[in-house]
Amino acid sequence: MARRCGITGKGVLTGNNVSHANNKTRRRFLPNLQETSFWSDVLGTQIKIRLSTNGIRTVEHNGGLDSFLLGTPDRKLADEARVLKRRIERAQAKKAA
Repeated sequence: MARRCGITGKGVLTGNNVSHANNKTRRRFLPNLQETSFWSDVLGTQIKIRLSTNGIRTVEHNGGLDSFLLGTPDRKLADEARVLKRRIERAQAKKAA
């Protein structure tokens, strides 16, 4: 499983640990990823997705998973989110027809 947010695309960064003696050793800065589930009104199911805490706040601020994905352009979404957006659009079109 990749250490990357499914919505924002945030991933692992690298840097240095710097000791009191100014010794530098490489380290990794991991994103704060959480396994969360959001209710999709269009699909009528729970969607499990691995998001950063910032991604969770963004989705909640925009009114839920469906409205966030439908209101965000594809170029700003990660691959996993694009697939989910297409699924939601197809279900929405099927309901309308």
